[in-house]
Amino acid sequence: PVTDGSRELHSLCAQLEFLLQFDLKEKRSFFGQRKDYWDFLCQGLARCRQEHEGIHFVTSLDKLKTPVGRGRAFLRYCLVHQQLAESLQLCLLDPESLCEWYYARSPFLSPKRRTEILGSLYELDCVTFHLTL
Repeated sequence: PVTDGSRELHSLCAQLEFLLQFDLKEKRSFFGQRKDYWDFLCQGLARCRQEHEGIHFVTSLDKLKTPVGRGRAFLRYCLVHQQLAESLQLCLLDPESLCEWYYARSPFLSPKRRTEILGSLYELDCVTFHLTL
């Protein structure tokens, strides 16, 4: 199993975060706080009209104060529960939302690249992650 001490885990998480932040449009909340991929994931999963346990878990953690911290915790939760590909796929279903959140260079706006990314993430479902949440 992959644990917190794994170098591969840190590389994987960094690359996932890079993908989610690449060409992300700058958006601000009502109070001026910069939105990040965490906000994109929350909106995408909320659109599916089902409570995502990962979102509920992360929002219950009082220590997490920033969208980036919440996003990282969500990625780890999804890896442990083998839900990363499915969760991201649900967020990528709506082309209008993707255009609202990402500029044209984002790989998520290319059907071919999106399929490649999701295919790789579904392969991670076979890997056991023992991470501290």
